[in-house]
Amino acid sequence: MKFHTRYTTFALAVLLLGGTSGCQDYFKLDTNPSLISNPPLSALLSTTTQKTAFSSQRVANFTSYFVQYLANPTAGGSTDTYQVTDYTATWDYVYFALADLRDMKLQAQEQGASEYVGVADVMLAYHLNLIADTFGAAPFSNAFDGTTLTPTYDSEETLYTTALSLLNESLTELAKTDSRIKLVAANDLIHKGSTAAWIKTAHALRARMLNKISKKSSYDPAAVLDAVSKSYSSNADDAQMASFQLRNPWAQVARNNANLLLDGWLSTQLVNHLNGTTYSIVDPRIEKITDRTVNNTYVGTRNGQGNVGGNNTTKDEVYISLNSPLSGDASPLLIVTYSEMKFVEAEAALRAGDRARAYAAYLAGIRANMDKLGVAAAARDAYLSNPAVGVGANGLTLELIFKEKYVTTYLNPEAWNDARRYDYRYKGFTLPLNAALPTFIRRVAYPNGETSKNGVNVPDDVPLSTPLWWDKP
Repeated sequence: MKFHTRYTTFALAVLLLGGTSGCQDYFKLDTNPSLISNPPLSALLSTTTQKTAFSSQRVANFTSYFVQYLANPTAGGSTDTYQVTDYTATWDYVYFALADLRDMKLQAQEQGASEYVGVADVMLAYHLNLIADTFGAAPFSNAFDGTTLTPTYDSEETLYTTALSLLNESLTELAKTDSRIKLVAANDLIHKGSTAAWIKTAHALRARMLNKISKKSSYDPAAVLDAVSKSYSSNADDAQMASFQLRNPWAQVARNNANLLLDGWLSTQLVNHLNGTTYSIVDPRIEKITDRTVNNTYVGTRNGQGNVGGNNTTKDEVYISLNSPLSGDASPLLIVTYSEMKFVEAEAALRAGDRARAYAAYLAGIRANMDKLGVAAAARDAYLSNPAVGVGANGLTLELIFKEKYVTTYLNPEAWNDARRYDYRYKGFTLPLNAALPTFIRRVAYPNGETSKNGVNVPDDVPLSTPLWWDKP
């Protein structure tokens, strides 16, 4: 296999410098004899499953500021305040993963390895959504076929339909029983070689995508509910990855804080969402997400304002914690979870008028997330029985569903899709201090690396407040 596109070579440099992958990356580059020219499918499986989780984390590393999970401890941070910011490294990393996945799919097709084709399709669809939901239109159709150094852009809607088609194809491939090469459990860092698990994840991603178009007239809650019903049935089904060369990258952020390389402080919005300030009820998950300040309290940092209580080193405000099951050294990176699926079900069922199903799913989503985080059963049950949470089927609202799902998707890029679909109507959610836009951010600018090398095809600049196609009626 041979790629002549700049995506491969440029992203390769980023990856080697970043050192995030524990597996060799495989491309036949005539000028680089150190790379293996024809890797086995099992090796590509290791590479692509790990990169899928890392791609998710890299996107979440800036979208988490847009949904105000995180805030910069320094005033006026560019991501905090919606300034045009260069995300070339993330763009290149995702495209490098796409190239790996295309390699794996083509090789699997040649070898009659339908299981690998299906798994590649699932991860291709996931990466396309990461790009399209963040930047908008992007190259794909002719980005990896070696015909051009300046691939054209597929529209936002085309990327959506392509990703959905890939997921449908994955279900066909994974249902076959005659794959000539079976998935190797040790090399599948997400689902340990289980085709049944990959089928569930394909349905989970379909449910996400079908629910994402809730503003469109084509939205079909019945289709969403059908996809959810074929996805996960417990936390054990979650798509996650916990194989690191050194540690979970969120844990590295926490360690950087300890070494005074400040990053990853928690936003006032998230902290107040959990500590009783916004909703007059303390969510016990706050103890599983962060540590108390030196003053034995939970205090966040306002986006755009930075730390105001001290000299940025006294821990007077809270930040990503090594003690959290989501950001410890060996914590898994979550791609899509059972808890999230229950909230997708709750929303679709409520929109369809089935309040009983919606309420049951809403409660199950909270319970599953608390169990995932290790919240004590007594604290979990007390929270669920609080009248502000356990409102009954007739009292359930979209506001409550989005409120609880916001906690479940902590540090997941899917949270930004929800925030935009919900028009940022979370209680107490305000613009960052000194925001560069008059309203909330809806997309990010194309990276400098892309505009410098493929500027002839990069779409004209649009304000970062311009909604993506699915974010408008």
